[in-house]
Amino acid sequence: MNYANETIELIFMDLEERVAKAVDYMKNEYNLMKAGRANPKLVEKILVDYYGAPTPINQMGNISVPEARLLVISVWDKTAIPKVSKAIQAANIGVTPQDDGVVIRLVFPTLTQERRMALVKDVKKLAEEAKVAVRNCRRDAMDQLKAVKNSKTVSEDLIADYEQEVDKIISKVIENIDKLSKEKEADVLSV
Repeated sequence: MNYANETIELIFMDLEERVAKAVDYMKNEYNLMKAGRANPKLVEKILVDYYGAPTPINQMGNISVPEARLLVISVWDKTAIPKVSKAIQAANIGVTPQDDGVVIRLVFPTLTQERRMALVKDVKKLAEEAKVAVRNCRRDAMDQLKAVKNSKTVSEDLIADYEQEVDKIISKVIENIDKLSKEKEADVLSV
């Protein structure tokens, strides 16, 4: 869409950036949820004190998922395995690491139906928080458009078109949030 001036363009750029951040935050939180499956994202950002420097596990070795409920961490420097195990325990992700001196195994227990329902509630809550953040972005963009309208630098007809464009962007994003939420719910409920 062509914009009447740079101010309008900045309003839309800001809107899209803030909306994308809200959706990305929700996606990251969904990735961190334990749905009874092993997910490398749960451990890859855990920091280990490695030669005096905090180092993420994903930079110290390979993280693989050989089975749905098993995560295997192959640390390149075998002398660092105890440190990695301690860091995982300290991160309190709900799984106790088992190391045999060669690799570290994390076995994720199957979820009870009660725990699955609690996770579904969390999924819905995160989706609703993302929608609220997106609606706040919409409100801010509309306020900025009203300010431009009041300054009379852009015609009222163009402002009305821009307001409709904001509504279209927001409704697409909310549809996407709903879709992501439904997918995560299905993932959590699948046994």
